[in-house]
Amino acid sequence: MIFRSGIVASLIFLTVDSFSPNNNNARSSSLCMSTIAVIGASGLTASECVYQALKNGDKVIGLTRNPSNLKIPKGSGGDKADSSFDDSNLTLIGGDVTKIEDVKKVFANGKVDGVVVSLGGKTKDVGETMLTDGTQNVITAMKESGVKRLAVVTSIGAGDSEDQAPFFFKMLMWTAMKKIFVDKNNQEEAVTKSGLEYCIVRPGGLTVEPPTGIINVIQGEAGSIARADVAQFCLDSISVEDFPYIGQAPCISSVGGTSWVKDRSGKARTGEMTTE
Repeated sequence: MIFRSGIVASLIFLTVDSFSPNNNNARSSSLCMSTIAVIGASGLTASECVYQALKNGDKVIGLTRNPSNLKIPKGSGGDKADSSFDDSNLTLIGGDVTKIEDVKKVFANGKVDGVVVSLGGKTKDVGETMLTDGTQNVITAMKESGVKRLAVVTSIGAGDSEDQAPFFFKMLMWTAMKKIFVDKNNQEEAVTKSGLEYCIVRPGGLTVEPPTGIINVIQGEAGSIARADVAQFCLDSISVEDFPYIGQAPCISSVGGTSWVKDRSGKARTGEMTTE
């Protein structure tokens, strides 16, 4: 395998670990990425992954139910936000992640070096097991294609992070969002049992603000974070050889790290889930 030079942050393992892709204090090898697959490509966080990967010079293969919904994101896109993508390095596939034949199309387009899964949608529209079933299909296709690196965006409160969610969010988890969190927990279990080099990414309250470039890995109650920063973390997790959170499920929030800010993604797109 060929490597390229990359930069990751030095980490202090206290209550809050600061992860900064722009920190010059530590250098690390980065996988020589050529093609990244983004599953759920038209979602608010996934579109950030698509945009940033293309800006990094990588090729991107995106899978989404609705290709026409993929737009340049507000956070990183600046004055290009909400415009359609026009990049020869982007291949977009319309398909259903719960159908293995659609997922396999992603890997039939050539060698894939790493995968980001960022799925969303209302349970009544996509079903109660879409996250688990779709992610399992991705895992199956990755193994068949020999792809090892996987980043999966879930949510604060999933798995063993319930106590890191603010109280009002726990109330939603126990009531209105109960079914989606059952699916998220099963999704995470599928990833941990996959045998792949995975990172489960559990962001705090998601916003559509511009990227800060600084990401805190939180041991206590998590705060808000820009989707653009979540995307940077995901891309680093599949491109940096010695990424420090492989095989883990870190909770991340933005600078400061403890205040919860209500998701403002509704201003960008009505009806999207607020946890991806």
